[in-house]
Amino acid sequence: MKRFAVIGLGNFGFYIAKSLFEDGNEVIAIDMDQNRIQTIDGFCSEAIVMDGTDKERLKALGLEVMDSVIVSTGARISTSILICLHLLEIGVKKILAKALDEDHAKILKKVGATEIIHPEKDMAIRAAKLLSTPNIMDFIPLEKDYNLLQFAPPQAFIGKTLRELNLRAKYDVYVIAIKELVPENFILVPQADFVIKDSDILIMLGRSQDIKQIKGLE
Repeated sequence: MKRFAVIGLGNFGFYIAKSLFEDGNEVIAIDMDQNRIQTIDGFCSEAIVMDGTDKERLKALGLEVMDSVIVSTGARISTSILICLHLLEIGVKKILAKALDEDHAKILKKVGATEIIHPEKDMAIRAAKLLSTPNIMDFIPLEKDYNLLQFAPPQAFIGKTLRELNLRAKYDVYVIAIKELVPENFILVPQADFVIKDSDILIMLGRSQDIKQIKGLE
C-alpha cells in the first residue's frame, strides 16, 4: 500500500484522491473548503480542512514520508507555487502539480514540482488521437514523443506474420505484446511467425510520426 496526499479538491483533485483510495492506497485529502472535505469523506483515509499554504500545518502532517503529494489547487497560480515551495522545503521527494499553462508549469518545476500534470491538455491530446486514429483503442504518451498504444490492426496486416510486416525495419515501431480476443489470450513479446488476425489487438511502441505511417495502411 502506498501513501498519498492530495491538496486541492476541485474536480481533478477529488477524482484522483478517490481513485487512489479505491485502488487500496492511503490517501490524505486536504482543502480549505468544508463542503469539499465533506464530499470526499468516505473516499479517503483522512480528510482535513486547512489552508494548503500554511507551511507549519503541512509540516505537522508528516508529508515527507508520502510516496507522492499531488497539488491540485484552483485558478490562483500563486497558491500552487507557494504550496510546492513549502513541500520542497519540508522534504517531500515527489511532488505532482497541476499546471494551468506552460508558464505556470515552468515556475512549478523551479519551486520543487517533480512532475507536471496538464489535465485539459492531456485529455485534449488523447481525444484528438482517438478521433484522428479511430483504430487506436488506448493511447499513453511517453517521453521524447514516444507513445504506447493499443492498436486494432489495419486490413493490410491481416493474415501476415510479424516477420512479413517487418514493422521495426520499415517504420521503427515495435509490437511488444498482442491481445488475442478469440480465444482470449495475452502474448508478451510475440514471435516473428505470429500471424495477425482481425480479432487481435496489437500493443505497440513508437514515435507519433512513425505510427501515422501505419495509419495510412488502412
